[in-house]
Amino acid sequence: MTRLNQRFGFGLLVLAWVAAMLAGCSSTSLNRAPVEDRPARAPASTPAPAISVTPLPAAAPVAVKQPQGFENAGKPGYYTVKPGDTLLRIALENGQTTQDIARWSQVENPNRIEVGQVLRVVPPLGSNEVVVRPVAKPGAVAAASSPAAASSGAASSSAPASQPAAADSDITWVWPASGAVLAGFDEVKNKGLDISGNAGDPVLAAADGRVVYVGAGLRGYGNLIILKHNNVFLTAYAHNQTLLVKEDQSVLKGQKIAQMGNSDADRVKLHFEVRRQGKPVDPARYLPAR
Repeated sequence: MTRLNQRFGFGLLVLAWVAAMLAGCSSTSLNRAPVEDRPARAPASTPAPAISVTPLPAAAPVAVKQPQGFENAGKPGYYTVKPGDTLLRIALENGQTTQDIARWSQVENPNRIEVGQVLRVVPPLGSNEVVVRPVAKPGAVAAASSPAAASSGAASSSAPASQPAAADSDITWVWPASGAVLAGFDEVKNKGLDISGNAGDPVLAAADGRVVYVGAGLRGYGNLIILKHNNVFLTAYAHNQTLLVKEDQSVLKGQKIAQMGNSDADRVKLHFEVRRQGKPVDPARYLPAR
């Protein structure tokens, strides 16, 4: 009995020791300092290097190219080019030749003018240019050499160059074609006379003069010839089939200069214009009665 008690007591001691060990382990585990999960600190950022900015120099003002002759815009005797203009049309409307306007305005290429360009459309003062050089008629040289002719010539040279009455009376006219008049003059609808005929019929110079244009560069006129008779009068012959003269050629009244046709027209006809200082006038006022 005593031995049993001893064994039992020893067993209790062992159990007590085990319990004490377990309690110690538990207490150690429960009393551990808590672990704090902290994110890793990012290293301090290195400041960006300073960027040196050099200011751009102030832009120089851009020079605006002005059209040729702009300083003369609005002055008498000058014309400012508008959209759709051609040098030929400007010359016809002002009673001048394209060559003269190009020379007076220092235009290098007559086929290239720009909107806003300013052209001189009257001769420079003091130029005393001889505009028309008609072929002398038989006997003209002898008549001019007489004292009376010399004195009258001296008197006329001292008179103003553009006297309308003298310019009108200096020219004798003939009909440029023999056909009937299809359409008369109208300042808006028809700036001349339309004369009927057949293809190939002769077209005649209406008065002595000089050829200042030959070509098809004016819309609505087809194959065109323009004659200059003096400082006041031009005549135009449109819709031709064949052109028989060259620019700067002198022609006589009644000389055949073209053959009638229908270029840029709805039928064969001659469109004939008389321009007085560039303005269209009724040719019937000047042509002889039939």
